[in-house]
Amino acid sequence: MKRKITSLLFVSFSFAFAQSQPEPMRREQFEQFALAANPTLQQAGALVRESAGRSRQAGLYPNPTVGYQGDQIRGGAFGGGEQGAFVQQTFVLGGKLGLRRDVYEQQRRSEEIGVSEQRHRVLADVGQSFYSAFAAQEIVHVCERLLALARDAVTTARQLANVGQADAPDVLQAEVEAEQAQVDYTTAQQAYTKMFRRLAAVAGKPDLPVAPLAGDFEHPPSIDADRVVNQIVENSPTVKRAQQELVRAQAEIKSARREVVPDLQIRGGVQQNFEQLPEFSGRRTGVQGFASAGIDLPIFNRNQGNVAAAGAGLERAESEVSRVRLSLRHDAEPLLRDYLSYQMQAARYKNEMIPRATRAYDLYLAKYRQMGAAYPQVLVSQRTLFQLQVGYIHALENVWTNAIALENFALTAGLSAPVDR
Repeated sequence: MKRKITSLLFVSFSFAFAQSQPEPMRREQFEQFALAANPTLQQAGALVRESAGRSRQAGLYPNPTVGYQGDQIRGGAFGGGEQGAFVQQTFVLGGKLGLRRDVYEQQRRSEEIGVSEQRHRVLADVGQSFYSAFAAQEIVHVCERLLALARDAVTTARQLANVGQADAPDVLQAEVEAEQAQVDYTTAQQAYTKMFRRLAAVAGKPDLPVAPLAGDFEHPPSIDADRVVNQIVENSPTVKRAQQELVRAQAEIKSARREVVPDLQIRGGVQQNFEQLPEFSGRRTGVQGFASAGIDLPIFNRNQGNVAAAGAGLERAESEVSRVRLSLRHDAEPLLRDYLSYQMQAARYKNEMIPRATRAYDLYLAKYRQMGAAYPQVLVSQRTLFQLQVGYIHALENVWTNAIALENFALTAGLSAPVDR
């Protein structure tokens, strides 16, 4: 009986490698896994806490120094000597502590933007890996259907040969095609397993059992081609991070310039003076106090080297903002062009080429069964239909991957370590 070929995509099937079919998994599940388990997000959060700790430390006041002081301990000819204790404190002047703290506070804000940046990287990687695996799954669908058609062709060829309406070469050719279809089906299963393992690793669940995927593969997100590139350049967390690094560099040069203000050092204490008073035989000088105050004179070291370094860092940060904007535009434009190109390809596959190829295959198969066409014609039309179906799947895959990249500001590499200043 004639087997009608229906639409390519999204018919349920059972994997040969799965005895019991697990529940299909959706993209959102993998995103939740990744947000909870991806180590790069934990690293990005740790960088925020590290900068917060450095900011707190930079603003702490110097600890006082306490100690012992002795002078002329053996006393000399008068049998005296001075022994006592002192307290010493450095008073930081010029608001330097606040400026030092502000440098790390600006860095903390930069690291917080980095968390958002890394989140987009992870979600982009998960989304792209998901739809690459989904495409591999749909190719398994196609190969499974092709295998069924090839087996039907073998049965048909043998039946026709039994009644003298088919030649031995037709039977052999049908058997070869069935074997090739079996190889293609097995290869497609292995490719899907590989892509699923990659997806699980990106999601932070490398031991996740292989399962089917569920989703609306034929309806990728719509991208505003006229605005998306400018939106990426203006709103990308990479640009915002570069702008925040510029603020941090400005805080650093301000702090470096203020470091020239000297700190006040105060020292004071009490001591027992055992020196005998010559006017009063047997009496000693007794308890006495002392104090001192001083500052460093900024004559040779005016922190000029650090000021120059901070100035160069500010210039670099200013240039980095421009560089990041240009780099994002450079990366986003090809993504948009590819998205539009593959979107057009997918539409032509779905609406033009696959329906015609399906009709041609149906007609050739019907004629072959009625001895009105040779088997090679059936075989060519079947191969053409298979190639178009696979081409449609790959076009949809590329539409999805480019759309996800654009939605996530052209950020990828979800397992790369976050940027650490």
